Amino acid sequence: MSSRRKFIKNVSAASIATAIPLGRVSAKNPNIVKETVKVGLIGVRGMGWANLSSFLKNEGTACIALCDVDHVLLEKRAAEIESKTAHRPQTFNDHRKLLQIKELDAVIIGTPDHWHCIQMIDACAAGKDVYVEKPIANSIFEADLMVKAVRKYNRVVQVGQWQRSDPHWHSAFEYLDSGALGNIRQVKAWANVNYGRGFDVVPDTEPPLGVDYDRWLGPAPKRPFNQNRFHGSFRYFWDYAGGLMTDWGVHMLDMVLLGMNATAPKSVVAIGGKIAFPNDAAETPDTLTTVYDFGNFSFIWEQFIGMGTSPYLEESGEPGVAFIGENGILAINRASWKVLPLQDDGKYLTEALPPRKSSSSGLDAHTANFLECIKNRNDPNCTIEMGRNAALVAHLGNIAYRTGKKLDWNDLDRIISNESKANAFLKPDYRAPWKLWEG
Repeated sequence: MSSRRKFIKNVSAASIATAIPLGRVSAKNPNIVKETVKVGLIGVRGMGWANLSSFLKNEGTACIALCDVDHVLLEKRAAEIESKTAHRPQTFNDHRKLLQIKELDAVIIGTPDHWHCIQMIDACAAGKDVYVEKPIANSIFEADLMVKAVRKYNRVVQVGQWQRSDPHWHSAFEYLDSGALGNIRQVKAWANVNYGRGFDVVPDTEPPLGVDYDRWLGPAPKRPFNQNRFHGSFRYFWDYAGGLMTDWGVHMLDMVLLGMNATAPKSVVAIGGKIAFPNDAAETPDTLTTVYDFGNFSFIWEQFIGMGTSPYLEESGEPGVAFIGENGILAINRASWKVLPLQDDGKYLTEALPPRKSSSSGLDAHTANFLECIKNRNDPNCTIEMGRNAALVAHLGNIAYRTGKKLDWNDLDRIISNESKANAFLKPDYRAPWKLWEG
């Protein structure tokens, strides 16, 4: 079964799963199904909280533990859960202590990117299933380690690339599978976001009251606290993330890989920089064009901070993907998809299709699929390998930008074959006492 056909099958199962109660088979007695699947959340801000909220919409779920380095926010979230469920979850600032809870079935990881590898592997080693935010890691080496760990400990791990469970994207790929576009010669993806202006340089300060900043840094280099490096804007600093490429990029790159049944490029080259906002606080580029050679098709990624446009589609500032074929173009974003036919001698080469609007929550379908897989032990819609492949493509694009070189990727040996110095970007140096997993 092709990866797209498997995707379609799994999406259908996920949609059904949202309507049925789910339990989990007891490890001691496989004939007994637990009434409640108990989950913990590591990283209670932003997408971590959104993922947990979505997960708890499913019948037969409960949150019994929360972990965060921000004590004030942690207590606020615990109170919110208690007000809704009449049960207050245990709270921790060290994920390793949370993982010691025996009755915990699964964890959701919503921390900054540089923490994902450590926390996911620790959770798998503790016998927990995992929902981990994208990108799965802040380096290619870490992503490969995570694949090894999931296989070693035989855990269910769902990566938060939730378009893989979204019926909206499913319908667009059904059209792509029909062959109406003919041969796909090129794919484009973009994130022309309307935010990012006014990201001014600010002085270092003391951490906010109640924040364990050293634990927030974790394996990242020791640096003074700076508001710009904290919370959501951590994404624009190389120590913790990879800018738009590993934020929005991973979502869209994943859809390119799915649509083209691809896993890794042969080569990549990138140009761009801090061109629109050269004096802002970010390290990562505000403008970037990256070109990948996949052998049977080329792929172009574009990102523009503070622009707010959307090629092919109407929604301003909405990232998307376009599959460019012999007969027409299929353009997709989270809000809609449509077909733009090409013309020859005054005739359309394929039928024009007006925008098809999204009408459901892909995130809710994704967390429901994770819950179902906790129960039946099947592969989830977005496996750790799929997360690794999307992270690989994103990180290679960033490495090409940072080195200024065209890079040839040897997927078998997991190295950049033509620029040996560029391989220094593949593996991070952890700050003591944190260490890379050795298997």
